[in-house]
Amino acid sequence: MNDLSPHSYQKVWKGAMILTIAGIIIKILSAAYRVPFQNIVGDVGFYIYQQVYPFYGVAIILSTYGFPVVISKIIAEHPESTREQAARKIRWVSFSFLTLLGLSFFLLLYFGATHLAAFMGDLELSILIKIVAFSFLVLPLVSVWRGSFQGLGEMTPTAVSQVSEQVIRVGTILVLSYLLMNAGFSLYEVGAGAIFGSVIGGFAAVLALLVFYQKRKRKHMHTDVPSNVLPTSKSIVKVLMLQGFTICISSLLLVLFQMVDAFTIYAGLLEAGINEQQAKELKGVYDRGQPLIQLGTVVATAFSLSLVPYIILSKGKEVKEKISLSIRVSIGVGAGAAVGLAWLIKPVNMMLFSNENGYHVLMVLGLSILFCSIALTAAAILQGLGNPYLPALFVSIGIGFKYLLNVLLIPAHSTLGAAIGTLLAFSSVATMMVLALKKKTGTSIFERMPTVPLLVSIAVMSAVLTVYLLLTDSLIEDSRKMATFQSIVGVVIGGLTYLLILIKNHFFTKGELMLLPLGKKLVKLLK
Repeated sequence: MNDLSPHSYQKVWKGAMILTIAGIIIKILSAAYRVPFQNIVGDVGFYIYQQVYPFYGVAIILSTYGFPVVISKIIAEHPESTREQAARKIRWVSFSFLTLLGLSFFLLLYFGATHLAAFMGDLELSILIKIVAFSFLVLPLVSVWRGSFQGLGEMTPTAVSQVSEQVIRVGTILVLSYLLMNAGFSLYEVGAGAIFGSVIGGFAAVLALLVFYQKRKRKHMHTDVPSNVLPTSKSIVKVLMLQGFTICISSLLLVLFQMVDAFTIYAGLLEAGINEQQAKELKGVYDRGQPLIQLGTVVATAFSLSLVPYIILSKGKEVKEKISLSIRVSIGVGAGAAVGLAWLIKPVNMMLFSNENGYHVLMVLGLSILFCSIALTAAAILQGLGNPYLPALFVSIGIGFKYLLNVLLIPAHSTLGAAIGTLLAFSSVATMMVLALKKKTGTSIFERMPTVPLLVSIAVMSAVLTVYLLLTDSLIEDSRKMATFQSIVGVVIGGLTYLLILIKNHFFTKGELMLLPLGKKLVKLLK
């Protein structure tokens, strides 16, 4: 990979950028739609949807970041002279394997819906789980086509299908929810409609990919090659099973944490003696933190993950320098987003969700942005350097730790205990990832970390926001419009202050800034 020609380098870089941009778009859409959705259905309606969403999240990760990556890798590693023919066999073997897998997930969820809902403590969720089961039936087609196109060097079909899927999904969810609420349907029926919208998004992705597949099929005629130069079916399935699931587990970090919450928070609150209605409302308020974490993490990782292609294509000392920079970016941006949100959580909560309920819980969840950003960045680097199993192991340990903390903390501290569990579990995963990077590459992140500029930037931003809130809090009262104004202005003031102090104090060098998105503009702040 390090010996790529300039043309190949540009092709890899262009493909990575296409998928990165598509990834940012779908992550923003995936987080942002939850705000108007919660406004339509309320906290209880949001609880209902969020209880089942993690199952859909698993399906979407498997068909977006898991199996397509592995399939594309198998195809891309095949000699170019027979790659087209190899891709044809890889498609059929992968499709057969993933059809069995998708069907197994479907049957497990559809016929086990009642048992899963009972385990969650809410039997009315069973119909939603049955609907979400259909998401796994599109898994084979979407995964195989995306992986095939990527392996053959065509990233546009994957990007278009991802964006199409998310746009159709989000649009259907919001429109159906609004119509069903106005028509007087129950919140569980509205939730079922929202889950149905997610399933429709998957079929939209299939249609988009079908169009690209038909175009490509007309351009490439079928030619036969000796079977001994093609990969064996056994080897393809083996790679799919081993690497597919390990990559998926790393990408499922946020979704699996939500899965743990879905099975432990509501049931734990009931066991603690809280009545059903209040427990649903508390879980719904807690779930407000999910879009906040997602949006904050997208901002942080958008910059840090842009450096991963540089790391993969670098050699020797450059690898360590790029790894250090990537983690520093995730820490710098993640810390600013986490601390800034903590200061502004009251007006932000009011702006997005109409009241300040649970702001202390959301503040703790917001601090997770820092550690989640570090963990996702480090996982991507380890995978890019050929170590997919370690991130999967660390995420699995983090999930177990999160479950244990929820069980221990929820009875005494309600949803605040779950928030603390999330923060501690994310921090443990991030720590394990960074230590693994040090061991594998010799890169010591904290030896290179300009700690003083970081702490000074946080302190100055905190001081500025403290004064700002003291001056404006009296104007807000219970006005959502004023809270919106206070939030937006606060984000601008806090963000610019933090960024200016961070760069002025040389947290990044001029050369490092030039490697980042918007680097040319950021460099001007050094003058």
